[in-house]
Amino acid sequence: MVRICVPTMGWGGLDEEVSEHFGRAPTFTLVELETGEVKVVPNTGRHMGGGPLPAEVLKDWKVNVLICSGIGPRAANLLKASGVEVYCGNSRTVREAIEDFKAGRLLRFQGERSTCPEHRGL
Repeated sequence: MVRICVPTMGWGGLDEEVSEHFGRAPTFTLVELETGEVKVVPNTGRHMGGGPLPAEVLKDWKVNVLICSGIGPRAANLLKASGVEVYCGNSRTVREAIEDFKAGRLLRFQGERSTCPEHRGL
């Protein structure tokens, strides 16, 4: 089963805006691709004042695909090492991100450089 995580700005489910920064997203929207089940959870990772790194939190939720707008190389490589495939795009909402993923319009992150302006040069 494919469980997708999209970093989001709030609690709006499929219609919520995609966050521009993975680690600083207020929420994560989880989507079970086969069943269409949607769950929104708070980002309790270190960037948001919590404990573990956001990438470690996703592992606990059994996420195997992350779709994001921006991510630093450290987080992306930690996710890849945990078996999570990272895809980047410019989708505005979770619904658009899922549609873009299904249509093959997203770029798979290869770890060569950051996609996030906050991590420029890393």
